[in-house]
Formats: sequence, C-alpha cells, structure tokens
Amino acid sequence: MNLEEFKESIENLEKCPTSLPLSLQGLWYDKKYGWDEAHTFIGDVSDTDTAWVHAYLHRREGDLNNARYWYNRSGKPESKVSLDEEWNNIASQLLKKVK
Repeated sequence: MNLEEFKESIENLEKCPTSLPLSLQGLWYDKKYGWDEAHTFIGDVSDTDTAWVHAYLHRREGDLNNARYWYNRSGKPESKVSLDEEWNNIASQLLKKVK
C-alpha cells in the first residue's frame, strides 16, 4: 500500500484495515475520526513506530512536553514541519515497512 492508497482507504472505509500495523492504524483513525479516537486506539503501546505516532498526536494536541517524551521513546527527533507534513512523512515511512 502506498500513501495515496492509504489516504483512499481513509476516505472510503468505515474501519481501518486490521492488516495494518498498530502505528498506521493510529494515523488512520486520527485522519478519519480525530485525535481522541486515535489516542484511545494506540493507548500506551510503546514500540518505536507507535511511539512516533503517539508523539505526533501529542504535538497535534499542543502538549509539547508529552510529545517530547514520545519522540524520545520513538528515537525520532521532534518535528518542526507542519502537522500535515509530519502526518504524511510518518505514514510514508511506516508504509515502506508493510509488505
């Protein structure tokens, strides 16, 4: 699945494909249903990819201290780009890992 197909699934499906990793499902729910749904969905899962999504979510929320914590857990630097650009960057990188 590429980024455009991922975005099309958000537009056309009611539920996220469960074949996607949890990190991508979190991004999917963020775009489709918003921050609360995505944050509840990913919970406290702490693998590095999901931590990266968690960092993005807290940055989006405006909770930069919590975002820093999750960026640190993910091993990724704090993002300085727009939220939309960060979402696209994360999704693109994570989709490359999906076989």
